[in-house]
Amino acid sequence: MAVTTFRYRREPSQAFGTTLRPIASVLFTTPAAHLEVAMYIDSGADMTLIPFHLGRSLGFRQRPTDRVLELSGISGAGVPYLLRTARLRIGTRWLKIRLAWVLIEEVPLLLGRADVFPKFQILFDEQRERVTFAGR
Repeated sequence: MAVTTFRYRREPSQAFGTTLRPIASVLFTTPAAHLEVAMYIDSGADMTLIPFHLGRSLGFRQRPTDRVLELSGISGAGVPYLLRTARLRIGTRWLKIRLAWVLIEEVPLLLGRADVFPKFQILFDEQRERVTFAGR
């Protein structure tokens, strides 16, 4: 069983001055591109989401036949997205995932649950400032 560990990253926080956030370095691959990015590991996100520019870099294009869907987060405001698929590598493990290609820029890169979390046993270790993905 392959194990991949990522370190938390210290970031500014209005409430706490700084805070630790679990960040994963992942590789996206599509027929058009291969891109390594840092994503927030978000157990509260139903699915992985990426901003508009990253989707364009991966070769995603909006077609007239696409159905624009809407995400709602904690603010309740709707965010338009298109459902897309990509291959994603976490450590040495390749996954084919569905993701929300958000049609605006103002969203963080989130590694969400769908198609990712069921493939791993994931341990968030706040004290050691790391998160571990153990393959199932």
